[in-house]
Amino acid sequence: MSAHRVSRRSLRLALVGLVSLGLVLTGCSGSDPLADQYREGSGKGYIAGDGSVTEIAADDRGESVVFDGTLEDGSTVSSADYAGEVLVVNFWYASCAPCRAEAPDLKKISEEFADQGASFLGVNVRDQAASAIAFNQSYEISYPSVMDDDGGMQLAFSGKIPPNAVPTTLVLDSSGRVAARILGQVNSPSILATLIKDTIAEDG
Repeated sequence: MSAHRVSRRSLRLALVGLVSLGLVLTGCSGSDPLADQYREGSGKGYIAGDGSVTEIAADDRGESVVFDGTLEDGSTVSSADYAGEVLVVNFWYASCAPCRAEAPDLKKISEEFADQGASFLGVNVRDQAASAIAFNQSYEISYPSVMDDDGGMQLAFSGKIPPNAVPTTLVLDSSGRVAARILGQVNSPSILATLIKDTIAEDG
């Protein structure tokens, strides 16, 4: 293959990751080239976590995380809105290949636990609201996301998520403390589901 053809192919792959109001994302029902590329092991220089799972014993969880922010629809949200329930917080952005790869699993798990005492909240660390809305519509994700353009949510969770480790998924207990963390893509949905179930069961 000529260098010219390789260059053109690289350009096409890069353009797949660009998300704007005028770009329709490829949904979970079809092929997503960027997500497929990531699953095949080509990170293209992407910096992310390794998918490692950390569970934190109740006695070691420290203080509750207090946060507030603005959602993609312009409404506001705060930690007080989730008082007394388990909360799963997922840090993401639309052109993040592992974020796209894990989106169908997060959708499924969020629906599974919708009536079982656990809620989901996304934290978009890079996009404008229109891009986040387009992503959620494409992947049929119903839970909201905070548009963290000022870094307030990342600051609130400082020490819980390393810089550049996106995606990261945190499970907060009913007191708002971090009970578990998946650093990187959710590779095993069953593991996240078990972490949520175990955290819910603590109040049982």
